[in-house]
Amino acid sequence: MGRSICQHLSRRGDSVAVLDVQREAAQELAEELRTAGGQALALQVDVTDRPAVDAAIQKVRTVLGPVEIAVTSAGLVGFGSFTDISQESWDRIIDVNLTGTFHCLQAVIPDMVAAGWGRIVTISSSSAQRGSPRMAHYAASKGGVIAMTKALAREYAPHGITVNNIPPSGIETPMQHTSQAEGNLPPNDVMTRAIPLGHLGTGDDIAAACAFLCTDEAGFITGQVLGVNGGSVI
Repeated sequence: MGRSICQHLSRRGDSVAVLDVQREAAQELAEELRTAGGQALALQVDVTDRPAVDAAIQKVRTVLGPVEIAVTSAGLVGFGSFTDISQESWDRIIDVNLTGTFHCLQAVIPDMVAAGWGRIVTISSSSAQRGSPRMAHYAASKGGVIAMTKALAREYAPHGITVNNIPPSGIETPMQHTSQAEGNLPPNDVMTRAIPLGHLGTGDDIAAACAFLCTDEAGFITGQVLGVNGGSVI
């Protein structure tokens, strides 16, 4: 999803900073964007490491200029019976999904306040909307992202900054495939039967919605949770 979002924003003319814990993946995507005529920067960063996040954002400012748009799509999934979830697993999921979002947004919002304009899109999950068995830590982390999105939308609306959330569901991703291979999610045909539109979504479906929320045309939309899920959550 993050890759597709970067591609969509780059195609419309935005300079894109690709931040990823995997250095080679970030560099590969940034090179792809530059080859296609865009301006892109790749930086390796772990969103749980606040000094690293601050250093990366400062590098973005130096190379690309102040941050006007931020999309927080780094995520980690976990499975386990509630009584079997370890403190370590709980902390890791919260650190990446919720605290990582906090770190990234707190680092970039001052640029948007100074400009009097900004677009923030956080990525959560339908697990936070309907609850998911054996995923209490994941659902809690993503529910926190939704709550933080709403709080920031109210706090920063006077500064011309919109803050919205997309909770994907039924999107075919490498993380989904890994979870299926481990037996934690059903196969595609079973998942598809739970989607009214009758098919799984793609990263491009998420990216299209995200790109719209980052436009001037979406300037009167803030604090909203825009489900991109084929009708599986209404």
